[in-house]
Amino acid sequence: MSLWRVPVDLLAGSRFVISPMTDTVAALKALHSPRHPWQHSWQRPHLGAYQRMLARRPVLPALLAAAFAPRWIADFLTLPPATATPTFAEELAVVAARSDERIRADLRVTRPGPLAEVLCHDGLIEQVVYLLDWVWNHTVRPEWPERERRLRADVVARTSRLSAQGWAGLLADLNPGMRWLGDGWLQVNDHPAAPLPLDRAEQLVFVPAHCGKGWVVWDQDRFGMVYPASGILAEVSPPTPDGLDRLIGSNRAAILVRLGTPLSTSHLAALTGLSLGAVGDHLRVLLDAGMVTKRRSGREVLYWHTPRGAALAAGDPVTADARVDEDVRPD
Repeated sequence: MSLWRVPVDLLAGSRFVISPMTDTVAALKALHSPRHPWQHSWQRPHLGAYQRMLARRPVLPALLAAAFAPRWIADFLTLPPATATPTFAEELAVVAARSDERIRADLRVTRPGPLAEVLCHDGLIEQVVYLLDWVWNHTVRPEWPERERRLRADVVARTSRLSAQGWAGLLADLNPGMRWLGDGWLQVNDHPAAPLPLDRAEQLVFVPAHCGKGWVVWDQDRFGMVYPASGILAEVSPPTPDGLDRLIGSNRAAILVRLGTPLSTSHLAALTGLSLGAVGDHLRVLLDAGMVTKRRSGREVLYWHTPRGAALAAGDPVTADARVDEDVRPD
């Protein structure tokens, strides 16, 4: 397993960051080798254009084959965000500042052994920049407002959990293979590696992304962890108990069954496809009926089940008092 020794001051100063480049790398991974049903679904409308782009640039298939190993990703694709609110252009400029030889060195670490001949010519960094820019502009940028809303909703929910459960509780389900071991030790994944003390690190960030499994990011004295944001791009909605949609309406039922964990209005809108106004209206009715409760976290308000709402969402009307308030009219 890979272990980081995290000083208290570094952990206390850590933060969540939304990174357009990280989501672009996540999209590239989904285009290159989708592993989850929702990634296949998302990849499908983009795949033809992506394959045609690769066919026009024979360096890129070799680059991708070397950059994505089963356990590691080449370092030039795993740079942590340098600022609290980075733009894609700013993050791309950091990658573009690397030399061809630095890119080749990163690839040799990821895939030990001789590199493909096509990767040994000048202009390799221009190919990397073109690839990332293409993925951003053709797949991520058109979706970015909705993607960013989902990611920010996840951060709000995580920070709320942090205040209630502390770092050990927050890290418990942040990423597969990641957990707080105590005494300053953080297990970041289950890959074999020598323990790494972060005594001289200046930055530790946690970056949500549209990915199935996260990865570690670092660059000199900056470290971080990319993790899959909760509920994003889910292909299948949570099951709705028989009759619940007839009882309170299909849209209201779709909201209720998702509130086993705290979610914001914007997060619910992204997950259900409903407008913010419609989500707000349904939440007010569920609040009045005692099915959900709420609490402010920063600029957002988070909603989740009451025991009565949880029972109803689970299909147990007896526990839910077998009654829905008269104000809970079908939508």
